[in-house]
Amino acid sequence: MSDWPLLSLVTFLPLVGVAFILFINGDEEVVAQNSRSVALWTALVTFLLSLLIWGNFDPTAAGFQLVERATWLGGFGIDYHMGIDGISLWFVLLSTLLTVVVIVGSWYAVTARVKEYMIAFLVMDTLMVGVFCALDIVLFYVFFEGILIPMYLIIGVWGGPRRIYASFKFFLYTLLGSVLFLIAVLVMYLHAGTTDIPTLMATDFPIDMQWWLWLALFASFAVKVPMWPFHTWLPDAHVEAPTAGSVLLAGVLLKLGGYGFLRFSLPMLPDASASFAPFVFALSIIAIVYTSLVALMQSDMKKLIAYSSVAHMGIVTIGIFTPNAMGIQGSIIQMLSHGLVSSALFMCVGVVYDRIHSREIAAYGGLADTMPAYVTVFMLFMLASVGLPGTSGFVGELMVIVGAWQRSSWVATFAATGLILSSTYMLWLYRRVIFGALTKDNLKLIKDLRPNEILAFAPLVVLAVLMGVYPSLFLDPMRPAVDNLLAQISAEQPASGLAAR
Repeated sequence: MSDWPLLSLVTFLPLVGVAFILFINGDEEVVAQNSRSVALWTALVTFLLSLLIWGNFDPTAAGFQLVERATWLGGFGIDYHMGIDGISLWFVLLSTLLTVVVIVGSWYAVTARVKEYMIAFLVMDTLMVGVFCALDIVLFYVFFEGILIPMYLIIGVWGGPRRIYASFKFFLYTLLGSVLFLIAVLVMYLHAGTTDIPTLMATDFPIDMQWWLWLALFASFAVKVPMWPFHTWLPDAHVEAPTAGSVLLAGVLLKLGGYGFLRFSLPMLPDASASFAPFVFALSIIAIVYTSLVALMQSDMKKLIAYSSVAHMGIVTIGIFTPNAMGIQGSIIQMLSHGLVSSALFMCVGVVYDRIHSREIAAYGGLADTMPAYVTVFMLFMLASVGLPGTSGFVGELMVIVGAWQRSSWVATFAATGLILSSTYMLWLYRRVIFGALTKDNLKLIKDLRPNEILAFAPLVVLAVLMGVYPSLFLDPMRPAVDNLLAQISAEQPASGLAAR
């Protein structure tokens, strides 16, 4: 099947589902049920096709694979160019999996405008996969920016009481950084005469130009991560977004910044990346310590998990800019782990919110008496979030700390504080919600996990444990691509100390 246009099929198949949903008619209940069914089958088939991408992927090859190319804007030398390597492979699979998870998980949770809701998530599926497959920087930019539209609508239409404020803040923050990214794209195109990403990776940009290009790209990617102090849009967006929106926001959209650093900043601008690495370390350490302390002060479960995401992504940016094989692979594993674990934690909040319509920590307590299945799932992902050995969170954080130690013992020490602080606020959250006396009347009859919620959690549970006990399954396919990235950095910047020793 290597001759099939698998990447295009996986990218655009969700739009076929969108077309089917658009033609669904009937009374409101029939339309809602049929829209859910079409969305689920479309997302499921898309995920299965993405597994074929994995099956046809050569884990020993360093370059881009399953490449597809066609003339798009021929007069400007801009092509429809798609391909994946060992880095982007896992993000494609993560995107298609989480789309299935959110559709299953929100089967009963959303009852208003179900048709439009399912369309929004299928469009998101197309845009997320397209970002990680694009090998032309203009094509990447189209997908990269297109994601803002459905997420803006998901927050603004199906969100909480302050959804309009949160959706505008999300849109304006990310759009501002993206405008600078577009300027950088134009400068690269004028200098290199191409928008082809592999060609741009081999282009030697002048050092003065690198600094300005790096800052422009940083403005966009730092907002997406988000790094401190560009993170203030995230808690509002998470709190007001519906559960499924929070899952994709944390699970995939926050990874776009880290992926951008790996795909553009490091290989294309190695001198500037070396110069600005201490700056990135400083912001990352502040994010780890400051947002962890802020998380400790939260009374809203969603806000606490949102701030924890900023802290965990601070670990990611440290690993990316170490940069050595251990640090970069650790950052990728950490992004994948965070995509699974934070998504599951937001789903855990959504489960109890759907039942009593409160996210306040003080509204709970004693759920261990009435929700044994929920308590078990919540415990697993809480422990994975704090980096318990045997879970996905441990592998990524340990590798980043070891990689950071090779660069600077001080950076590694501060990064390790994230493990201690995350244990503090997550254990505090779990104790307040799960344990204690069951005294509140509205909690005494609360129902445990529904079948659709169990189905939604199941793949995340399996992967969080599998990544923790058998990380080689995920590390081996990405290793050649990471080595190739480090070789590119070393070739362009032999004396900077940026490349792995």
